[in-house]
Amino acid sequence: MKKRHSEIEEGSGNVFADLGLPNPEERFAKAELARKITEIIAERQLTQVDAAELLGVDQPKISALMRGRLGGFSFERLMRFLTILGRDVEIVVKAKPGKRRQGEVIVA
Repeated sequence: MKKRHSEIEEGSGNVFADLGLPNPEERFAKAELARKITEIIAERQLTQVDAAELLGVDQPKISALMRGRLGGFSFERLMRFLTILGRDVEIVVKAKPGKRRQGEVIVA
């Protein structure tokens, strides 16, 4: 049997960029916001129905959000969900490091 050798390439930290998808920084930031929303829902032991009622959407939207299907969610909407869930959202604008060509969006 022939042995196969696979090359392992280290990722950039942004799977969307690694896959060559458009707008990878925005996709990654939205995914991080959705992850935080999902964590808060779990911490508060909310059902999807309860979370939907609190956030003013229907339960299938919460299901989609929790499964990472974020096409129907704007960045602003996700930030609004976080504030409804009792979190502050802080936006900091600063100069980029000299080595990068352009700035990036980071969710801390």
